[in-house]
Amino acid sequence: MFKDLNPILHSQLRLAIVSLLVAEGTVDFSRIKEVTNATAGNISVQIKKLQEANYISVEKTFKNNYPNTRVKLTGKGLSEFEAYVEALKRYIDLS
Repeated sequence: MFKDLNPILHSQLRLAIVSLLVAEGTVDFSRIKEVTNATAGNISVQIKKLQEANYISVEKTFKNNYPNTRVKLTGKGLSEFEAYVEALKRYIDLS
């Protein structure tokens, strides 16, 4: 029944990260941590999965001599998110 729900976005944390990017645009790692309350390690793993799927782009720089990771949604990521939301709407309409 849920076969058309994108498995990459169906993960709670990955969906939260992508939703945050849709709402706020480019965000840094600390903002993702603040909003999701997830551990740094878990966020890193999920960012890597989203990056490998080409849903996000990642820029690593330094800010005040500290590593700074900034994440941005790609066009593909936005399209996949919109398709995921539409699929959820279809399930809601079934009830």
